[in-house]
Amino acid sequence: MKVAGFSFIKNAVKFQYPIAEALLSILPLCDEVVVAVGNSEDNTREIVASVHPKIRILDTVWDESLKQGGRVLAAETDKAFKAIGSDADWCIYIQGDEVMHEEGHAEVQDAMHKWKDAANVDGLLFKYRHFYGSFDYLGASSKWYRNEIRVIKNDKRIYSYRDAQGFRKGSNEKLRVKQLKAFIHHYGWVRQPEAMQAKSNNFGRYWNGDEWGDKAQKTYTGPFDYAHIDALEKFTGAHPAVMRQRVAQMNWKFDYDLSYNNLKLKDRFKNSVEKITGKRLFDYKNYVIV
Repeated sequence: MKVAGFSFIKNAVKFQYPIAEALLSILPLCDEVVVAVGNSEDNTREIVASVHPKIRILDTVWDESLKQGGRVLAAETDKAFKAIGSDADWCIYIQGDEVMHEEGHAEVQDAMHKWKDAANVDGLLFKYRHFYGSFDYLGASSKWYRNEIRVIKNDKRIYSYRDAQGFRKGSNEKLRVKQLKAFIHHYGWVRQPEAMQAKSNNFGRYWNGDEWGDKAQKTYTGPFDYAHIDALEKFTGAHPAVMRQRVAQMNWKFDYDLSYNNLKLKDRFKNSVEKITGKRLFDYKNYVIV
């Protein structure tokens, strides 16, 4: 069984993406990892190249015409996926602000062996923890997605969907997946406040166009205010081993009053139901569990 990883990244230093940690978190499971490195303004390419000899860089230029709905992120994901050779059985996807917890490696490997030849299985579904403000807090409202596909068969009918959150196949068909207990840690909302605001201003362009981005650049110039969040909870577990140095080097302070939340009444009801039953009402699922 051959396994290839794939990812994309641009301006990882400028916007404080933990890309090295992201790649290191999947390397033990991969025979090679293809990374689409966009035309960056910093030494992102050098950082990616230095992570491990298994990494193969695909130099890309982001399509500036895809500045609505995050479509350019899907386009970059597809470039990396298509560059994987036909001899790979499975492909592990990781984004530049995600880290796979090593506690799930054995389960992932077992699942890939078990379902490699199963025609009714397109991919594997992971659980998510979304960190916010610092490495000590998790998003606690229903707006944070709980699961997403991060391992897919090497089937070139599969493509990145919308803003690269998940995948679909053929003519907009949802992938059939097996649910895992393994976790992906999402650190997209954990940066120095100044870097977080810069990233927010810049990436707004790729969802709302240049006009929005230019306005944000002029209007929002200070540090990001992490206080504007509906509900958080304290994280009491362990971060992936590859993240521990970055966590220890965190040089800003973020404290949150856990007794406070700004949830709407309907969201409080949904949260209560989820805590009691473990089920989320009206949960968006970009996949079919088989």
